[in-house]
Amino acid sequence: MKKVKIAMACDHAGYCKKEMIKEYLEKQGHIVKDFGTYSEESVDYSDFAHPMAEAVESKEFDLGISLCGSGNGISMTANKHQGIRSALCWNVEISELARKHNDANVCSVPARFVTDKLAMEIVKAFLSTEFEGGRHERRIKKIPV
Repeated sequence: MKKVKIAMACDHAGYCKKEMIKEYLEKQGHIVKDFGTYSEESVDYSDFAHPMAEAVESKEFDLGISLCGSGNGISMTANKHQGIRSALCWNVEISELARKHNDANVCSVPARFVTDKLAMEIVKAFLSTEFEGGRHERRIKKIPV
């Protein structure tokens, strides 16, 4: 797996899984910036999703990984940014297809609905899968308004 710059964000529901994933990624030699949150204290996911999304959108970071309870709220927030294609990834196949067919640049993990092991597999699949381009590129170019 090539080394990439990864922006991470979560809310309180995703905090423990984010910490586990972050530790793994850093041990693999990836550059990781943690945009928060930094505890299990209740917070609003949007406060952390926007800075993470801005860092990926500006190309300061290659990819983003976000986590919240369902994965939906933090993904919806990230997707408000024109340069973001955040995908809700609840299994390995969806994670691979998000990269392969949709050129997703943010992987959103539903922390309350996946095990630690599955969360790690989802992230590994996301980071190791390349965009296929071709007919898919034509489609994703039609996403921004």
